[in-house]
Amino acid sequence: MARQKGIIKLKGTIGDITFYKTQDGHLAREKGGIDASRIASDPAFQRTRENGSEFGRAGKAGKILRTAFRALLLNSADGRMVSRLTQRMMKVIQADLISVRGLRNVIDGEAELLAGFEFNIRGKLGTSLFAPFVGAIDRVTGNITVDLASFIPSNMIAAPSGTTHFKIISAGAEVDFEAETFVEAHSETAILPWDTTATAVISQTNTVTPASVKPLFLALGVEFYQQVNGQMYPLKNGAFNPLALVQVSGL
Repeated sequence: MARQKGIIKLKGTIGDITFYKTQDGHLAREKGGIDASRIASDPAFQRTRENGSEFGRAGKAGKILRTAFRALLLNSADGRMVSRLTQRMMKVIQADLISVRGLRNVIDGEAELLAGFEFNIRGKLGTSLFAPFVGAIDRVTGNITVDLASFIPSNMIAAPSGTTHFKIISAGAEVDFEAETFVEAHSETAILPWDTTATAVISQTNTVTPASVKPLFLALGVEFYQQVNGQMYPLKNGAFNPLALVQVSGL
């Protein structure tokens, strides 16, 4: 891989060199690799096909989970979140001790390995929200809850420069990775001042299907705002809003 320099940036293939654009800039690489038809049929590439199958399954699982939390992710995600989530999903799939290699899946894996996943590495929940919270997943009722005792925002929330206000957001999701469907509910506080005035107790309940046998997830986050001339604006378009999976029940 080589980095393109100069005023004119190329895209496409010239001879054996392919030019392309990534998040890291304009790059170039030598054309090559093994023919796709050989990978698809040659016994020597059986492991490659198995790995590819599981990687594709991880990608689909990550997509349905992202879609379930789309309402919150619109304001809380970084540019590499998709690839990071796919990598974490691969760990979930590889934890499947029942299925044969190539057929391992999220359902028979360990969905709990997704707990702690940060959707925005530019603003992590673990380094932004210091107020103690209690998250819970009740399969019987379908209630996915989070509770925060009263806290002083300026002491317990590490906010980016320019913040004047914030809100606490959460969501519960029931995800069927096989059918690629989900049930989701989310909650949010009012926009609150980021100051030294203690908040009220915060209790949020997000209800999904009672007695579900599907994996259940609780996401918790913070959205930052800046007040200008009496109007509230998302701070830096939400670039530093944290959102993380704080509870997972995979069954």
